Amino acid sequence: METETARPSDPQVPSRKAGFFQELSIEFLIHELKDPIAIIETGLRALLEKQEQFGPLTPRQANTLARSLRNTRKAWGLLNALLEIGRSEAGCFACRRFSPKQGLLRAMREALETVVGPSAEALGTFQDPGRLKALLESHGLFLQVAPAAETAEALQDETKFVQICGNLVKNALHHRRERVEVRLEVSGAFMDIAVADDGPGIDPAHHELIFRRYTQVQECSRIERKGHGLGLAGSLVLARALGGDIRVVSRKGEGARFQVTLPLRFPGLDGETA
Repeated sequence: METETARPSDPQVPSRKAGFFQELSIEFLIHELKDPIAIIETGLRALLEKQEQFGPLTPRQANTLARSLRNTRKAWGLLNALLEIGRSEAGCFACRRFSPKQGLLRAMREALETVVGPSAEALGTFQDPGRLKALLESHGLFLQVAPAAETAEALQDETKFVQICGNLVKNALHHRRERVEVRLEVSGAFMDIAVADDGPGIDPAHHELIFRRYTQVQECSRIERKGHGLGLAGSLVLARALGGDIRVVSRKGEGARFQVTLPLRFPGLDGETA
């Protein structure tokens, strides 16, 4: 019995030379993954937050479910990061007016929850910026805002701004010994966000290497770094797409300081944008 097989010359079959992953649409992949991840997240949240309905949890069970929930949110973060990088390379930007200070606080809150906790529910109770700042400091995450930046307004892609800042803060949390310091400044038409940690630092010879995709410099960390090295590489792509750049100042054994500079107004905007 004969069976019909697709040949490489068939136009519907990707050639070996092109490669399966080269032709795979990131947006299609995200669409296929988001539903199962959402179901997993919903189920975990229900077990943790509705124990009167589903039954009480032991401390060990609660910790296991909380850790699973954090990693589910990390998966969401990775998918969203890939989506924003793809959109920026396709020239898709959603610019609107926002407060860089509030965007930075949001990035710090999400980074803290993703890397070390507390839970999103606990962080959600700290809507007041002062209380949130105190909570962040209790976890070794400190924010300084220059006077000119307190009331500054940006006309940029806020989602990408938060993505950039969040990646830098998560990177610092992974490598710190005790504390991470974040500073926001505004000068003229630009804003500067500096994220510094007191970790083991990075040899100057590796400064360019750490911004490459899938690359990790193991010797610059006290702990084995998890993930695929996409955070810093993606942040650099996004920062340059928004008209800015990222640079690192670090020496081995002296911590690391990442500084992103972005224009307050997205380059090329015509007229006013809401």
